[in-house]
Amino acid sequence: MPIKLPIYMDNNATTPLDPRVLEAMMPYLTTEFGNAASRSHPFGWKAEEAVDRAREQIAALIGGNEKEIVFTSGATESINLALKGTAEFYKEKGNHIITVRTEHKATLDTAKRLERQGFEATYLPTDNEIGTVQPIAELGEVTREKGVLFHVDAVQGVGKVPFDVEKMKVDLASLSAHKIYGPKGIGALWVRRKPRVRIAPIIDGGGHERGMRSGTLNVPGIVGFGKAAELAQQLMPEEAKRTHQLRKRLQDYLFGHLDHLELNGHATERLPGNLNVSFAYVEGEALMMAIKNVAVSSGSACTSASLEPSYVLRACGVSEDLAHTSIRFGIGRFNTDEEVDYVGKYVVEQVRRLREMSPLYEMANEGIDLSKIEWAAH
Repeated sequence: MPIKLPIYMDNNATTPLDPRVLEAMMPYLTTEFGNAASRSHPFGWKAEEAVDRAREQIAALIGGNEKEIVFTSGATESINLALKGTAEFYKEKGNHIITVRTEHKATLDTAKRLERQGFEATYLPTDNEIGTVQPIAELGEVTREKGVLFHVDAVQGVGKVPFDVEKMKVDLASLSAHKIYGPKGIGALWVRRKPRVRIAPIIDGGGHERGMRSGTLNVPGIVGFGKAAELAQQLMPEEAKRTHQLRKRLQDYLFGHLDHLELNGHATERLPGNLNVSFAYVEGEALMMAIKNVAVSSGSACTSASLEPSYVLRACGVSEDLAHTSIRFGIGRFNTDEEVDYVGKYVVEQVRRLREMSPLYEMANEGIDLSKIEWAAH
């Protein structure tokens, strides 16, 4: 079967909607259009039943209780609700937020806003983040022992690697459907009930979601989120193995056919399908233009409107020059061996072509120390 171009390999930015998810959503986009808050007729009852079922499916994926799921418009809102909501509710008990410099902008910008409101924030350095699976359970042990609330932005990991809120002693977790082959525009915040965590709402209105997030529920989106979570739980063991093999296949080909490459992030403790590579002597944006038949990313899709190098890479200690040369490959559920082989050969071909036009690459191969040349970095 011929390969269909362009090839989508940016599954860390978003994932295609699984056809089984769309099938589950369709009735609630057409005939079952009721408002889940309408308690006086069958249309509302059916919508509420569908929402309750989705809560169970999502909670099962993360080892929580369905009553702990608060639906939002997406992970950015969930993160805002978690941080601002707990900050407001517990401000008399403490005002110190600890995070890391490699967090998503939704976390960093929210922390900065809270700083402007009088809270103290500490931004810890880190040495590996790109696709890295962090030691959540160990962090949970420390925070629980110290009586500190622990929020996890679980968007990139949930559905790809095991994540259990009880075993890991998490207090709040932000989730998103569109990273696990569900619809966009729907997310959730898991809020622990035992021991109970309290949050103040950031959206006021009709008191939906037990007063934590007002607004008419997005029933079709919620149903899709639930189905996506159910599929992720069922498919995760085999899917993780398969995407890991595809990622290794691509990684081995690139590193076997090109020199001056740098793997960003932990070599083994990383998401199965995530590969972030710096191609020295090739500007990342130029490479992305050269491989237009493949959808990849040079950083987070939420910040890619900027031509600045990834702030996450810079926080990990990657030089500005090398950060500018980085490409993120996100291999997912629907990628094939044939696509990976095509992408590997395609990228190698284009990197070689671009390097042929780079005097710096030629000088590096001749053994010249570029760090001693003042204009080398400009």
